[in-house]
Amino acid sequence: MKTILLLLLLSATAARAVDQPARGQEPAAPGKDTCCEAMANATFTRNSLYQAEAAFTTDAGRAFTLGELRGRPVVLAMFFASCGYACPLIVSDIQAIRAKLPAGIRDRAAFVLVSFDSIRDTPAALANYRAQRSLDSQWVLLHGSDDSVRELAALLGVKFKREADGAFSHSNLITVLNPQGEIVHQRAGLTGGLDEATTALIAASR
Repeated sequence: MKTILLLLLLSATAARAVDQPARGQEPAAPGKDTCCEAMANATFTRNSLYQAEAAFTTDAGRAFTLGELRGRPVVLAMFFASCGYACPLIVSDIQAIRAKLPAGIRDRAAFVLVSFDSIRDTPAALANYRAQRSLDSQWVLLHGSDDSVRELAALLGVKFKREADGAFSHSNLITVLNPQGEIVHQRAGLTGGLDEATTALIAASR
């Protein structure tokens, strides 16, 4: 019931935030006790994605929940590492957004990639992807179970389907979250919209 209510709240938020219809090296982790204490005491806003119960694993093999991103502006996208066309463009667009940011905001931001492919995109595979793409410690690469991936996709308004060859057809969305984990902007499609996403991220950081 908690998850259903959360989906209803966040789908309403996403509908207001989207401008168009939806069609290695690990970040430094806080100390275990500090992290657990902070998460236990966390109170998230009613529209925060960080209320979600989905659990993930980083490309370094560490357990991770989205709530650990709290307090940082975030650019997030779902992808799969073996994608040969759309996903590399999405990653390149996120890199372009990052390059447009003022240094102070760029240094605080997190850039998050969550894989659709719970079978092939193991933490080790994502670590290889990080190395291939030269993604530094501000990038968070996440593997999750089918349930966790589907929960996050539903909250973001991302549709995806595994094809017979193991590839995925999927929505192409770049999502901007404010430090509270609320959706403030989504760029849909594979062209344009980078200036708008950058402006939204800067505004959310203030």
